[in-house]
Amino acid sequence: MSTSENFDFHYAVENTEIIVEPKGTLETFGNTILNYYLVTEDLDSIKKTKLRIGRMQLLRPQIITPSQYSQIFLEGFSEEAQQYVKSIMEKDECRILRYGYTLKQEAFSEETITDSAANVIDHVKTDIRAKKDPYIALVKGVEKPWDVSLVRLFMAMVQKSVQKNVMDMTKQHMFDKSEQVMTLSIKQEIENAFRAAERDPSLIQSLGVLLQKNKVFPLYEERFFKLMNKAKKR
Repeated sequence: MSTSENFDFHYAVENTEIIVEPKGTLETFGNTILNYYLVTEDLDSIKKTKLRIGRMQLLRPQIITPSQYSQIFLEGFSEEAQQYVKSIMEKDECRILRYGYTLKQEAFSEETITDSAANVIDHVKTDIRAKKDPYIALVKGVEKPWDVSLVRLFMAMVQKSVQKNVMDMTKQHMFDKSEQVMTLSIKQEIENAFRAAERDPSLIQSLGVLLQKNKVFPLYEERFFKLMNKAKKR
């Protein structure tokens, strides 16, 4: 990253203001659709404002186990270094939540309005109050790079939601070591069962029983239901 790009990034973050924050928190066991209004000023004209309206899909939080952590964050390090980190994390029973998002382009629009940013924001506030949507946000950002302002919104939602997400997962015993650390043989058995169920939908039920038996259904829940939906469409 060049010095100018680094400056633009930090400038965008520091000059992003979340004017209307979503009332809802991120779903723990599913994806969350967040509607956003992003207002940016045209630096060349105080009477021109750009309004972007779109949707973000915030992905369900995923638990990263020690072995996954070493694979994701220690790429390029020696196997010994990765094993060392894994041993420390297993000893401390450390778990990390991984969040992510995608921008939904099919619902995206942008327009340049001949008015001040303050007036545009007031009009958007009125629209938001009328919608009464708990997953709607109004953000004031900078024009370049404008998408950094959406990253700032994403991070704010994560910070707001992480405690509830952890509590929900804890209630479902998803952080229990017995549920998170699977032997290679169990993982292989589950993968074989998924492949078999993809070929023969009648085996989906036995796949579900296998996941429940090994207490790992929450880890495969999304994949399992995708398989079920695919089978129904046949």
